[in-house]
Amino acid sequence: MPGKVKYFYELTVASSPHIHSPSRTWKIMGNVLLALLPALVWAVIVFGFRALTVAAVSVAGCVFFEWAFRKIRKQDCTVGDLSAAVTGLLLALTCPVTIPYWIILVGDFFAIVVVKQLFGGIGKNFVNPALAARAFLFSWPVDMTTWAAPWTKPGIISAADAVTSATPLNSLHTGQLPAESLLDLFLGKTAGSMGEISALLLLIGGLYLVIRRIISLRIPLAFLGTVAILTFLFPQGNDRLPWMGYQLLSGGLMLGAWFMATDYVTSPVTGWGKILFGIGCGAITVFIRYFGAYAEGVSYAILVMNLCVVLLDRVGRPKRFGVEKKEGGK
Repeated sequence: MPGKVKYFYELTVASSPHIHSPSRTWKIMGNVLLALLPALVWAVIVFGFRALTVAAVSVAGCVFFEWAFRKIRKQDCTVGDLSAAVTGLLLALTCPVTIPYWIILVGDFFAIVVVKQLFGGIGKNFVNPALAARAFLFSWPVDMTTWAAPWTKPGIISAADAVTSATPLNSLHTGQLPAESLLDLFLGKTAGSMGEISALLLLIGGLYLVIRRIISLRIPLAFLGTVAILTFLFPQGNDRLPWMGYQLLSGGLMLGAWFMATDYVTSPVTGWGKILFGIGCGAITVFIRYFGAYAEGVSYAILVMNLCVVLLDRVGRPKRFGVEKKEGGK
């Protein structure tokens, strides 16, 4: 209209996760890195400095591949949000300390370029990049299932002289209780992936994220609770409570429940969606552990449930206030 001044405002909508608070993505990812630090330090204590070099190579690889891909595509650099660093550390923590460096770099490339950047970058990947990369790395099954015995400390340059050992989960897969005590599993005195051996430190890290309001308890409790109930009800001929305890403390369950399943991008946003997501992860984990050829099911359970997030959010969507359901369900 004549005499009126028109104002135009530019609205910028960034990719998810969307946070209605002063929080920023780099702060959230920084807290996740901080929460994972105790598990990494314990891995260095148990397996030696090779654990630190594997983690450093993996983080550096993820950061480089993200920077290089976006540089080639002439896109804004996003390494400052620390999401690539989190992916690199999580991938390293899900691998044996003896893994060759070149294999972990292949996993970094797959996680960042194939799973994340080719779909548009952070907030647009539909499965967890670290877990997808871990599943891909089983193209080298021997390297991904060679577990160093605790306190053996394989060499930094070459791990060929490492003393190998079976993990507690291998015993559980045969229907037998492990030789290690529940306290050993809780504290982290067993063979396994770098970041999965100490349930105590993973629990501390997870609770830190809850206290900082980075994650909620819905997914971890639903995930762990489902595993606890199913393994208690079906102990495969063993005493129920010890069997349940070993199942909860073995493998990557604690790492997956607190740090992987709660990923903002690949988990539901609704309350009921989170609960159903956790229940699904727990049920699939137990099913694979009991009936699968592979002893561990956490990674694949989370990846399968990642594909169901849209449906779970639709099911868990709360009813809008003041809206009545019409006849015919429309």
